Amino acid sequence: MLHIVDDEDVLRDSLVWLARSRGIEACGHASAQLFLDQAAARFDPQGDCLLLDVRMPELNGVAVFDQLIARGLTARLPVIFLTGHGDVPMAVDSLKRGAFDFFEKPFDGNRLMDRVEEALALSRQAGAAALVQARLASLSAREREVLDLILAGKMNKVVADQLGISMRTVEVHRAHIFDKMQVKTAVELAGLLK
Repeated sequence: MLHIVDDEDVLRDSLVWLARSRGIEACGHASAQLFLDQAAARFDPQGDCLLLDVRMPELNGVAVFDQLIARGLTARLPVIFLTGHGDVPMAVDSLKRGAFDFFEKPFDGNRLMDRVEEALALSRQAGAAALVQARLASLSAREREVLDLILAGKMNKVVADQLGISMRTVEVHRAHIFDKMQVKTAVELAGLLK
């Protein structure tokens, strides 16, 4: 989902239209606070990107970016700044702090949407990695030990011997690992964790 935060209705609406013409799901937010309150922490599995105007009344784009950084959301929500009043130091600072890109108005709409597609792909990758990490975090300490030995290519009997547990216990742990990691085979598990 492409989120567009800009206080200019015409620009916001035209960017939503441009994104949709490229097959990108998009929604506009008239204010930064509305975006932060309603959408900032809800992620789309297809990826998210934020087009963020720098100068807006009440809460400007840089302040929003600071809040997203503080919440740890910028890896999953790449930010592309839009501004009609930018300067080189502002752009450089934003990019150094993790912004995905910085566009000055007027901008080339196709070039902007190309960058949005790249940001969405990056967001999807970050989302997939976060999902795998969450699944790993759901494993017990013993399941992690069994997982490590499975990934090392050890058979159930060897795992049981190394951990001093029964082969049946290893089979139960293995089944729980596969269930929690949402895989059916050790090969699939190894591919997920590579």
